Amino acid sequence: MTTSLAQWLAAQNVAPELASVVASMAAASAEIAAVLRLAPIAGQTGLAGHTNVQGEAQKELDVVSNDIVLKHLSANANVSILVSEELDEAVHMENQGRYMVATDPLDGSSNLDVNVTVGTIFSVLGVDPTKPDLLQKGSAQLAAGYAAYGPATSLVLTFGTGTSVFTLDGSGQFVLTLDGVKVPVASGEYAINTARERFWDKPTQAYVTENVAGETGAAGKRYNMRWVGSMVADIHRILMRGGIFLYPLDSETVSKGGRLRLLYEANPMALLVEAAGGKSTTGHERILDVQPTGIHQRVPVILGSAEEVSRVEAFYAKA
Repeated sequence: MTTSLAQWLAAQNVAPELASVVASMAAASAEIAAVLRLAPIAGQTGLAGHTNVQGEAQKELDVVSNDIVLKHLSANANVSILVSEELDEAVHMENQGRYMVATDPLDGSSNLDVNVTVGTIFSVLGVDPTKPDLLQKGSAQLAAGYAAYGPATSLVLTFGTGTSVFTLDGSGQFVLTLDGVKVPVASGEYAINTARERFWDKPTQAYVTENVAGETGAAGKRYNMRWVGSMVADIHRILMRGGIFLYPLDSETVSKGGRLRLLYEANPMALLVEAAGGKSTTGHERILDVQPTGIHQRVPVILGSAEEVSRVEAFYAKA
């Protein structure tokens, strides 16, 4: 017997209003998946001719995906604020709901033209709509999730304890396929963009050098490097079979504070990984303990199997 997302949400020990916000993001993700399936035929994989607040070129589907998320959330009376990678400022809805959603509507969109897995990442926080606090630590998240648009569309969710995976079926509904996902404590895989090696800090260089040494190095085991260039794809692999994802602070990103955004990339992914038994860090502190200073703030991101994250933390402690 299959369990639908609606049935699963009803069984969770959370407020129905919060469950409805997650359901709205699931509905938006299902619609985005449908658009992506036909995007090459519709000629929608190219640039939109705009840049977002981070100065990155927007794909047409970045804009389309953002519009879909905005449509679904604005129809939910429980959502009062949307923070999106694609929008300079937070959107304050006419709704007076108690929840804020922070989202990257289409993570990895630079991979669209080569048909590589992309995704939607989101975080849900509680707010007082009359005096909203947009800059809350990741530990305050009430829910987080992502949709991975690959050979199958996977929806991965947590309310802070336990991580579950749903798969989009032929009728457009999400059904539970994995419950209580656990990230393996140890792993022999790491994900990092080695083209940036010349910019890395010493702890990152030391960690990767040790991995490359394999059985002859201090770690005493062989490692494989994996890098998709889509955060959702890399984190989904790590959740399913272990490993570590690293986008550390380096000499080129230090002036910006890092590469990935705290509110709608680092925080939701850190919550999902930690809820599955993994660890997260910036190299100096737990990601979920970072105090945000802006809605588009960037941070270093290191997360995954607990043993591997601890190894990286040890290199930073020695630096």
